[in-house]
Amino acid sequence: MTRKRATLKDVADRAGVSIATVSNVFTGRKAVNDELRVRVERAAKELSFQIDRAASQLKSGKARVVGVLVPDLDDTFFTSLISRIEVMALEEGYDVIVASSRDDRQLEESRLHTLLGWRPSGIIAVPCSDTVPAILAREVARLPTVLVDRVVPEAATADTVTIDNFGAGQIAGRYLVEMGHSDIALAASHLDIAPIRERVRGAVSIVQEMTGKEPVAVALGSNAERGADIFAHWLERHPLPSAVFALTNVTTLAVLTALARQRIDIPDQVSLIAFDDYTWMSARKTALTAIRQPVDDIARLAWERLQMRMEGDTSQPKPSILSTTLQVRDSTRRIARAGDEEPAVAEQGSAAAGERRNSIH
Repeated sequence: MTRKRATLKDVADRAGVSIATVSNVFTGRKAVNDELRVRVERAAKELSFQIDRAASQLKSGKARVVGVLVPDLDDTFFTSLISRIEVMALEEGYDVIVASSRDDRQLEESRLHTLLGWRPSGIIAVPCSDTVPAILAREVARLPTVLVDRVVPEAATADTVTIDNFGAGQIAGRYLVEMGHSDIALAASHLDIAPIRERVRGAVSIVQEMTGKEPVAVALGSNAERGADIFAHWLERHPLPSAVFALTNVTTLAVLTALARQRIDIPDQVSLIAFDDYTWMSARKTALTAIRQPVDDIARLAWERLQMRMEGDTSQPKPSILSTTLQVRDSTRRIARAGDEEPAVAEQGSAAAGERRNSIH
């Protein structure tokens, strides 16, 4: 015999509270004190109760659901972004549905169709290319939408949250030149993506200005293992650069793997600047100098802009562009250039790194 599905009333009766209190616990519409919340959650667990989101949506006419689309769930940056958005959404009583396009534009359209089928209150999207997906472009006028990361703010018809990618490239390029490097390789993912092109353009512009030389950009893709193969192949056919600037956390892993395979030491043989600055980058024998993206601020601004739109804000789309910082550690070293005096103390180690870190903004 099939067991009857528990209802809100069943949970309310067992917990000894009103149906409204049970509803508030599960929707977050109103605050519920801790004692009542525990009673409701215990009763729900005992009854194997699950709230019927579809029925709630039909009854209220408004979904407390937000869709988040990213290009790749294997990329730590995107999973970090999702995690932070989920926390803020939960605090406001929203559920989050996550979809990944796997860096495929056709799959991106399909995933968006699925997300829109939930009739969400809003969408936060990281497109897999410079072009906003057609289905999303059509929905922007009626559906609150915020575009993050892989967008060209000037061309967007929705709110955008990005970093100063050109500036990030300049920060890394300038630091490497100041450390004596002019033979620099840029480990890119995809050069047809606007943020990557801008990071390359920023690094190239400052290195050319300061040294007259142009860094070489190597496209490694968005998979760390395949990227390692590509970079190892490139290293076998080119002179070893004195420094590498990896433009994403995935290409950072690819470069580290390729260098390890060929037993090339960091920083004695090659200096390395990473991108994104996650915990694993400093939890190493040779901690990585890195460009740090303000992931917390990116997520916060994306959520705040979406929330304003969901609450009825109809003002013109607003671009938000955030700055990055350089965290100096042990993976970069000073080298002597022709005509330079040998430095008395190498700018390496935790003390020198700390001083340098505090001076770069």
